Amino acid sequence: MTTPPLVAGPHAPALATPPRAPGSVRRTTSIDTVRPDGPDGELVVDARGRDLSTGPDGVDRGDVLGEVALALRLEPATHVLVAIRADGAGAGPDGLPGLRTLVGASVGSGFRRLLDRALPTERDRGSLLYLLLDDLVGAVLVSGYSLLHADALPRRDGLVDAMAARLGDQCAGWALDGGFIANLRETGRLATPHGPPAPELASPDDDSQAWHAMAPLPPDATRRRRRLDVLAPGPGGLHAIDAHFRDSHVDGDGHETVVHEYAAGGSVDARRRLIVDLWAQALVLPWAECPAAVASAERLQGTTFDDLRLRVRRELVGTSSCTHLNDTLRSLADLGALLPSPGSP
Repeated sequence: MTTPPLVAGPHAPALATPPRAPGSVRRTTSIDTVRPDGPDGELVVDARGRDLSTGPDGVDRGDVLGEVALALRLEPATHVLVAIRADGAGAGPDGLPGLRTLVGASVGSGFRRLLDRALPTERDRGSLLYLLLDDLVGAVLVSGYSLLHADALPRRDGLVDAMAARLGDQCAGWALDGGFIANLRETGRLATPHGPPAPELASPDDDSQAWHAMAPLPPDATRRRRRLDVLAPGPGGLHAIDAHFRDSHVDGDGHETVVHEYAAGGSVDARRRLIVDLWAQALVLPWAECPAAVASAERLQGTTFDDLRLRVRRELVGTSSCTHLNDTLRSLADLGALLPSPGSP
């Protein structure tokens, strides 16, 4: 069942990736989730990330500050992590014992608490490895869109009431008095949001280093990708930041469409590790109520990087929030890894 027009959210995806600015640092990540053995088969996850600095003279060459790649396999129904391999994170699973403790855990509720206990050093230094594992929860959740699109979700009596009771008012899109829940109750079925075609996000200056290398996305797969640019300091010594996030899906015919997409930006004080101002913009969202969540970003102004994840988890909840925007805002806690250390030239 396709989303009724009156229920659908905005459809205005970004068309390109902005050029890298002189003196900037760019972090990009991607999490691809596929089911090579069909809807009932294992989830196979390919997660990658890279930090790239750009010299003061421009983008002729970027210096790679760090790269990581994760290969994971999850059980289809429970999302229990059955295997994990890390490359380029400074150490593989044998050299990073905390990774092994994640095997056997369900990637869902409680996974991030386990992750914090398993890899506290990676969390504290804002590493690419930690970001990919922290973002895995949202990426696996969104991978269920491929089942919804293929009408492969299991049907059972009482599903509508159970979903409304469990997820109602959890976020702006699932507001109990909103159009999506009303349509769910009226039809007894989950509407399938169909987003716009996904622009390629190439850089207009044909920059081959604009993004890290990603494998072609196969049919019936989902991709979560992020970009965070931290610019050289401007007036007052503040650094402007420019963030972009997109979830996309490739259907059985190979057509990629956008499921969720946000832009965010603002300025930060590296010396005080402080978010000075922050805004968010809804580009593509499934439900008409979803864009109401963008105002929640402003509530994080004046927050330090160290406090940001806790504030998002505790305060950005309910119908004024969005799960996927929250994930983007949480990722800003890693800004300290991309900014000059206090006292550095």
